[in-house]
Formats: sequence, C-alpha cells, structure tokens
Amino acid sequence: MAAFWQQRGRRQENGGLGSVIDGLGSVFDVLLANARLVLGVSGAAVLAIATLAVKRLIDRATSPRDEGDPKAEQKSLEESWQDLALIKTTPKPPKKQRREDLSEPLLSPAQPVVPGEAPNPRDCSAPLGDPQVKPSPLRCLTLQEKLLSHSSQLAVPEIQASLVPQLARSICTQLQNFLRSKFPELPFGRLFLRGALLDGLEVLAADHIHLMLPVVLDTGLWSLISGEDTVVRNPQYWMIKRIDLGYFPRGCSPWDRFIVGRYLSSSVINETLHKLLVASINWPAIGGLLGCAIHPVVASRELKLEVKHDQVELSITLFPVVEMEDKVLLSVPPEGLVENLWLESFYRAEVSRVKELDAGDSGARQLCLRILKGVCRSQPSLHKLGGSPVTHVILHLSDTASDWAEESLADRFQQVLEELVASLEKGVLPSYFNPKINLFSGLLEEEIDEMGFVLYRAISEPEVLLK
Repeated sequence: MAAFWQQRGRRQENGGLGSVIDGLGSVFDVLLANARLVLGVSGAAVLAIATLAVKRLIDRATSPRDEGDPKAEQKSLEESWQDLALIKTTPKPPKKQRREDLSEPLLSPAQPVVPGEAPNPRDCSAPLGDPQVKPSPLRCLTLQEKLLSHSSQLAVPEIQASLVPQLARSICTQLQNFLRSKFPELPFGRLFLRGALLDGLEVLAADHIHLMLPVVLDTGLWSLISGEDTVVRNPQYWMIKRIDLGYFPRGCSPWDRFIVGRYLSSSVINETLHKLLVASINWPAIGGLLGCAIHPVVASRELKLEVKHDQVELSITLFPVVEMEDKVLLSVPPEGLVENLWLESFYRAEVSRVKELDAGDSGARQLCLRILKGVCRSQPSLHKLGGSPVTHVILHLSDTASDWAEESLADRFQQVLEELVASLEKGVLPSYFNPKINLFSGLLEEEIDEMGFVLYRAISEPEVLLK
C-alpha cells in the first residue's frame, strides 16, 4: 500500500503525466481497432508496430527505476534505440501504382561483375540508390517511311478479296440467264465485272463492284455524235443516232424500241432495267441459293443491288455499256431534261496506261495511286477525287517527272498534292486522253473550295492526310 501511494505521488509530481498517458493509451487502442478497416492489412501492421514501440518508450519513461541497479539507465537507452530502429526498419506498404507511372521507363538490371576485372570508375560515380537512366531519343519518321508504312494498312481483308468477286460472278450469272429468257430478242453481250478490286487498286474494303452489261449495236445503223455538237456542249458525253431510216426503217434494229427523237435513249434503257431489277427478278430465291440477302435499291437513279453476306456487305452497280469507234460509253445520263446522252468512260484506258508505265520503268505510280485513293476514301471532303481525277494527275506528271522509283515516292506524292491544288484553284483538270474534257466540270463551287482548302493545308504537312 505504501508503494502504491509512493508511485502515485511520483506521477502527481510529474504534473499529471499519468492521466495523459492513460488517455494516449486509449487513443492507440481505438486506432488499432479501426486501422484494418481504414489502412488495410499491411497498413494496420505498420501502425501496430509503431504504436508498440512508442508505448514502450512511454512506459520506460514513466516506470520507476531501480536505483540499486547501476545499469538500469544504460539498459533503458539501449532498448529505446532498438525500438526506434524497429520503427525505421519496418517495411513500408507498397505504393499503389498510378496510371502515369506506367509510362515511366524501367531501370535496366545491374551488370554482373566479371571476376578478376577491375570495376569501372564511371560505374561507381553515381550512388546506388540513384541510377542514371538516359532516355532513348525518339526516332522521327520521314514522309517516305510514313507513306510506305501507310500503304501496308490499305490492303483489303483477304476474306473480302476472295468472297466479293465470287458472289458478284454468281449474281452476274443469274442476271445473265434472266435477261436471256426475258428479252431473247435483245442482243445483250456477256456480263462482266469491273472495278478497282479486280485491278489491284482497291483499298481498305471491297464493298463495291461494277457489273457491265454490253449493248451490242449494228454499226451500220448507228453513229456517234460528240457532246460538243449538242446543246450540252460537253465533250465527255456522246449521243448515239439512228441512221439511214429511209433504207432501214424502224424495227430493223432490236434497239429501235428505245429510240427518243432518233437517238438511243440511255434513260429509257435504264428505266426498263430498273423495273426489271425491282419487280421481275426473284432476288430472295437467288439470295437463298447463294447464301446471302439481295435487295435492289428502289429509290436510286442508278441500277444498284445491295448484297448482305455473313462476312461481307457489297454494293453492285449495273451499267449498260456501248463500245463503238474506240469509245466506251456508259448509260449514265446527267441530271436534267436531256435523256439521250451517254458518258464516255476512261477507266479501262487509265488502268492500262498506269500499269504500262510502271512496267516500263519499275515505277511506283500504282502505289502512289492506292495511297491517294485511301486518303480520299478516309476524308469525306475528298471523296469525289478518289477516282479519275487523281489518276489523270499522275498520268500528266508522268510526262514531266521521269523518276517514279519507289525511293522517290515522297517527292511524287507531294507533287501530286501541289498539282491538285493548282487545278482546284483554276477549277479545271484536263483529261489525259482528251484535253477538251474538264474532269472538274461536274463539281459544285463549294465542293471545289472545300477540297482545295484541305489539300492546301496538307502541302506544308502531308502527314496529316495519313492519320
């Protein structure tokens, strides 16, 4: 009892230190009870160890010393340093990795020391805890490298490249058989396919193809009249006139039923075929036979079919075509009241000429054309440049620029952009095969301005077109 009052007296002499310690003990107990919920398992363990060490220090500071033991003070100091060391050496919980830390470079592993080899002084200059890591310099790609890399991304998926022609040929056969049974008196030629996919110039996706329907005419009964000599004054269009009606009256040609004002009407032929595609052919049955769904587009002026397969979606456009006097004329009349005009097509001559030039000098014209077609396809404002205009610019440049090797692809690409901008500024792009034809004549002024603005900005930084 005397010892108890003596100890209590010492605590009171210390200015109420005992009550403060009791309060701290209760706080530690509350922290430890809730640490696992707040800090997790590893955080609670660290807090518990630190709290234990602090409580030991407080207990030693307030406990009565044994005055008879001369090593008591020294022992208390040693235990205190051990507790502080315990706090310092306690492993910290792993830091939660942040998203931005994932982009930081990792440290390279230390190089092993070869026995008998003296250490490099430069390796020992930096402290072990602060390794010096030199960031590798970023490699800037040239326009040439970017073009070649971009061209590898333009390939049509293999499944489309093989399945689309197969489906189109099957539909072509079914349509050919139906035309022969429906119009046995009309000398339609054999249907054939045409398009960039078959010529190796398609990019990104094989989602469209052309179906050509030859209209076979007797050259003794028909002749061509240039569009320059008509009211439209457009050399790209032609009219097909019925001749010698005095000697060969109407009915001598099976195509006389499509005459309007002594001219073979492209509009009347299209209307007849449109009704045939929409109302006469049992497309659900043909689609079921071919494993796809076929739907004619009713609202379109073009003769178009939409084909949906499990693996591809395809658009097929039918073009009646007349070949006379070395001209290829498509039944694509312009919008308006004139319904007897036929559009001259240069597609076959374009592809043939580009391939011929590349074969002669191992050039990269086809590669440049494919890249530009991919650019026009990915840029909505440049869609109308993706066909003949770009091809004709490349053909014009081939007459002045002789170096079309793959190593000069970047220079030729830049030059094509400059020529396109110059042509758009004037609003005139002459056809390579007939300089009288302006390939921009069918564009609106707003479309020319928008395309010119996009390409003008790309001249100083062509890479923006490849994104």
